[in-house]
Parts: sequence; C-alpha cells; structure tokens
Amino acid sequence: MVTLGTARAQQGADPCAAATFNGKVCQAAVRGGGYCSQGSRVSMSYPQSYPYYYNRYATYMSQGGVANPSSAVKCPRSAHGGFGSTAVVRGGGSTAGS
Repeated sequence: MVTLGTARAQQGADPCAAATFNGKVCQAAVRGGGYCSQGSRVSMSYPQSYPYYYNRYATYMSQGGVANPSSAVKCPRSAHGGFGSTAVVRGGGSTAGS
C-alpha cells in the first residue's frame, strides 16, 4: 500500500541525483541554483554543469539502476516575477496587445 507520506517525500528529491533524475528540472536547478520542493524553494549549489549530472544518471541506468524521477513542482514567484518563459503573470493586470 502506498501512503501519501511516501508520495510527498518523493517530491523533495534532488532532480539531479542519479536515482531521481529529471532532465528538465535538473537543467533549471543547475541554472537557477536550486529547485522547488513541496511549494518551497530549495537552494542548492551545483558545482558541475548539467551534462555531468546527465552522465551520472546514464551511467547509473546502464549499471541496472532504477530511476524514480523527481516531480516538476512550481514554486510561487515573488512579487518581482521571473524572466522569459518561466515568468508568472498574476491576475488583475493587463497584458500587451490586449
């Protein structure tokens, strides 16, 4: 039987760790210095570039490892918002061209 506690614990997994690797989330974590876990930002310093973590994952899998990818969880943005496609637009404002 799977409990909710187990599912919740899996959300907090490091997306760049071999056993919980999630490529898209890992790339964002390496670029942004952390990832989101259960709605809160986890600051994490990744000393290597993304390909290093991908290669660790690929090696782990080639040696018979079993992956349980971390979930892509969005953190609430601060009032300052974000950049590019990751920016969050809050309701109540107008958008260009509307």
